Amino acid sequence: MNTKTFVGKGSIVRKMWGSGDIVMFIFAGAAAEFALNKAVDWLYFTGKLPADPLGRLFSTVSYAHRIIFASEDDALKAIDAITAIHTAVEDNRGSAIPDWAYRDVLYMLIQYSISAYELLERKLSPAEKEETHNVFYRMGIRMGLKELPVNYDSWLTDRIVHMKQDLAYSQYTPELFKQYEKHLGWLRYKIMIQVQALLIPGHCRRLLKMKGNDFFPVVVSAYGVLKKMHLQSLVRSAILPAAYKQQIAALDR
Repeated sequence: MNTKTFVGKGSIVRKMWGSGDIVMFIFAGAAAEFALNKAVDWLYFTGKLPADPLGRLFSTVSYAHRIIFASEDDALKAIDAITAIHTAVEDNRGSAIPDWAYRDVLYMLIQYSISAYELLERKLSPAEKEETHNVFYRMGIRMGLKELPVNYDSWLTDRIVHMKQDLAYSQYTPELFKQYEKHLGWLRYKIMIQVQALLIPGHCRRLLKMKGNDFFPVVVSAYGVLKKMHLQSLVRSAILPAAYKQQIAALDR
């Protein structure tokens, strides 16, 4: 029996994705960028995104979490299952999801894994950033994606190109943010916006015309202190809808 894990047990990526707090922030960053992606109409095609945007985004995050903590064999099966699901959607619509759209999702997972960890924990070393890139690169290769940057430095360059080409403020952008507010409630939505302003790249902030509150980084620092005191569950209860509290807690490793 093959007991090898897809991601090494000492990997920084397991530390990132083994923290419900960090995954929650990855989720927030991805939610902002999803709303700008030019391929977001594919997510509207199934009807799942407008009906439950947070659930749809969380399912993407949950799949990544499952793969990161799975054995090599189980991780490959999960990646193949994702590919099969998207193939079925393509067959129903009668056209193919563009390859760049798949790359964009991988790029978001790399981006927000790094930025969320650095915001809540510490700066990463070049080797740790390389390891983060490598994990998602291997996911992409298994999915059969082409033209993936082979290392972190080349990914940084391609990431900028992709953001300029693939992101735009469209008719779907304000609609998605309205749905976020509807599902989160006004206060939680305002907190999410402040978190997003700290996480997303400058290009995304400009497209969204998003400005952070100068005081909010202090709040994030205070959250780190509460985490060290094992009191972060109090904050989670305040900022997460009831439906997601248990799901986020289940991500803690």
